[in-house]
Amino acid sequence: MDDDAAMRHSLALLLGVFGHCVLEHTGAATLLDAPGHLSGCIVTDLRMPVIDGLEMLARLRAAGSLVPVVMMTGQGDISTTVRAMKLGACDVLEKPFAAALLLDAVRAALAVESGAPAANDDDATFAARVSRLTGRERDVLHLVLRGRTNKEIGQTLEISHRTVEIHRARVMTKTGCECVQTLVRRAARTAML
Repeated sequence: MDDDAAMRHSLALLLGVFGHCVLEHTGAATLLDAPGHLSGCIVTDLRMPVIDGLEMLARLRAAGSLVPVVMMTGQGDISTTVRAMKLGACDVLEKPFAAALLLDAVRAALAVESGAPAANDDDATFAARVSRLTGRERDVLHLVLRGRTNKEIGQTLEISHRTVEIHRARVMTKTGCECVQTLVRRAARTAML
């Protein structure tokens, strides 16, 4: 879902090429008409006219819908990202993002939706995986856990946001977390927050 037709069509094409059945929406109103019948994963822009992504997510959760949501934003800020995660967003991607990040986020969200068990739920295993991260990956991890965007992490660490995306993807893979929400939850359980 995106009010920008070009972005919406390119994302639909990308996801379709990788085997996902895609329905395009220009706004949240049609989705909110029947929140109980939603399945799959919603990929939505955060800043939308009339009903923005956060309001849509809040309404879905209030209606009892647990459909996973991946947020996209061109103007990410910490407080908005944190609000999205608290409302249950699986991930928040800052535009422009690599196609692989979107595909990974959708895959993780669909795994959550299908009820697939998270890999290595054991806290000791998670802590051991974190201990094997490189120094730079740990730096990125700590800033992700503080709700920083890729751009802000890049500025803090004096690296490009593309390099941050690579480190962030490696952190997700090495920790066995499907989405940022899972990463935050596991970090909280192991007293990393």
